[in-house]
Amino acid sequence: MIDSEPVTSGLLKLSIARDALADRLGVVARAVSTRTTVLVLGGIHLHAESGRLELSATDMELSLRASVDAAVASSGDVVVPGRLLLEIVRALPAGDVTLEHRPEEALLEVICGSASYRLNTYSTEDFPRLPDVSGATTHAVEAKALLATIARVGRSASRDESRPVLTGVLVRFEPGKLVMAATDSYRLAVKETAAGGELPDLEAIIPARALQELSRLAGGADEIGLAVLDNHVAFSAGGAWLTSRRIDGQFPNYRQLIPEQFEHIVELPREEILDAVRRVALMAQRNSPIRVRFSTGEITVSAQTQDVGEARESLPAPFTAETLEIGFNAEFLRDGLDSIESPTLRFKLISPLRPAVLEGEGDDYTYLIMPIRLAG
Repeated sequence: MIDSEPVTSGLLKLSIARDALADRLGVVARAVSTRTTVLVLGGIHLHAESGRLELSATDMELSLRASVDAAVASSGDVVVPGRLLLEIVRALPAGDVTLEHRPEEALLEVICGSASYRLNTYSTEDFPRLPDVSGATTHAVEAKALLATIARVGRSASRDESRPVLTGVLVRFEPGKLVMAATDSYRLAVKETAAGGELPDLEAIIPARALQELSRLAGGADEIGLAVLDNHVAFSAGGAWLTSRRIDGQFPNYRQLIPEQFEHIVELPREEILDAVRRVALMAQRNSPIRVRFSTGEITVSAQTQDVGEARESLPAPFTAETLEIGFNAEFLRDGLDSIESPTLRFKLISPLRPAVLEGEGDDYTYLIMPIRLAG
């Protein structure tokens, strides 16, 4: 848990360039809580001292911190409504912005040119103290490898908060490689990525949302700093720190979920089958499945929704066995095909009621998808 020790409060007064302030507010505001039950979590904490303005926000699952140069006339702290302050600053005219805390009135005054705003503030004593990253050992991780792995695995994590473990991504560093796995119990994605450098000893379940925020934060970075804390992991990129709690619990043994033997392995052109699935999926509405039919020499993708319509497309396929038709969730199938990067993919099948596996030309990415029982 994030500590709840009080944050030092004092008079804050500074001047800062509008664009610089808007940029840093835009970073940390993504950690502002959208829940209204704890008002202070909807705030951004501002700390001014020694020519720097430090900004931070948390929703108790993840936190974001960033800092920026500022002309600090008086050091101090204040917590203000985060998203509202961001919207105001973005709307201000070009120029310098003056921020002045008036603690006796519980207000923050925002002035830019002739524009003036007075925002009610939250108690700094109620704002949580964020995990301390100052003394942690930081390891440099190649950004391209880490972010590419997140992109191909993260979408398979569950959004169902009743099973917290499945809302996370299992992240494990092994000698020379990074391994990630995610599942929502209907599909499973596993990716192994070669990674150089001195990797930390880490095996943790990290919330998928935190990793997605890291992807936004570190979009143009070459390296990402990684620090392993007791109950958290922290990432530094883009001049900011993202800290996320680790999810407690036992992640499913994903290796046991992947079948060892398959009845059919069909190689298909990835772009062509993905385009066909995207088009046909338009008719897979109201939870209707997408049907994939393998017959001699071809694969047929179809979908039908009552009172809406139907669609069907066929492609050549090197299939010579008895006809097999299997149903899938259209979104899950599309995600799996989209996550494969090689020109050719392998469609591994057992039966219409057993899971199927999608793989690229290498063996570093595996996408398992559960079938939907088809009527008729």
